[in-house]
Amino acid sequence: MSEFEVSRLLDTDTVALRNVRCGGSCRHRSAEECASATHLVFPYRGVYMRHVGSDQAVADANHVLFFNADEGYQISHPVVGGDASLSLSLSEPMVRELAPSALLNQRGTLGFRRQHQRIDPRAQALVALLRHSLENQTIEPLEAESLLLTLVCRSLGPRTSHEPAATHAHRRLADRVKVLLASDLSRRWTLADIATEIGGSPVYLTQVFQQVEGMPLYRYQLRLRLARALHLIAQYDDMSALAAELGFSSHSHFAAAFRQAYGRSPTAFRQSTRHA
Repeated sequence: MSEFEVSRLLDTDTVALRNVRCGGSCRHRSAEECASATHLVFPYRGVYMRHVGSDQAVADANHVLFFNADEGYQISHPVVGGDASLSLSLSEPMVRELAPSALLNQRGTLGFRRQHQRIDPRAQALVALLRHSLENQTIEPLEAESLLLTLVCRSLGPRTSHEPAATHAHRRLADRVKVLLASDLSRRWTLADIATEIGGSPVYLTQVFQQVEGMPLYRYQLRLRLARALHLIAQYDDMSALAAELGFSSHSHFAAAFRQAYGRSPTAFRQSTRHA
């Protein structure tokens, strides 16, 4: 693929959805870019860093990122392999109606107060269902619009999202752990492995990560693996092979984790993307 590819998945009077894929060749910060309109970005493959001034955010499948209109940012890729995201644009009145006021800045121009927010597994499943169904043309625009609005509400709602609450140093340490986990999703990491790579004691790392992300390390990694499964599932007829590629100990372990996160089996989810 070329370094940067954008394909249109949906365009209506209400929403615009793009599939954005990047080769990820730039390991250091890119030149400053600027979005012309505020949009929500849902990474579903790979990982990258987004920098706004001295602030940074890890872009992975566990988060939605907020790109504010006229706000300068830079991108870097700490892990090879590139990345892909769904980019969603909504009208300003619709964003103000859907987003809790606490998330929005108080300036005249529409924008979010922070760079990103963690989403739950059901939001991840909606991202995958929308992408697969729109690419396969097995979903009508009205249903796609409705699912996108559900995705926005779920991603911004207080019950299904998480706002990091920690010091700057702790957030940076957690970011390093996230990048490490994303660098090899199939690896069966141990706390000692992570501590060796990152530095610090296993106990300290687990405590800091829990404080920043509101969940333990193992569950964060599991959600990254399952999000990768959502991305790849249409390419596999053999779910055991997919489980092995993602590092699960067995097909039954993978199927149970998938069902617990997304409410259906891997096979049932794959069928839903083909016959939506």
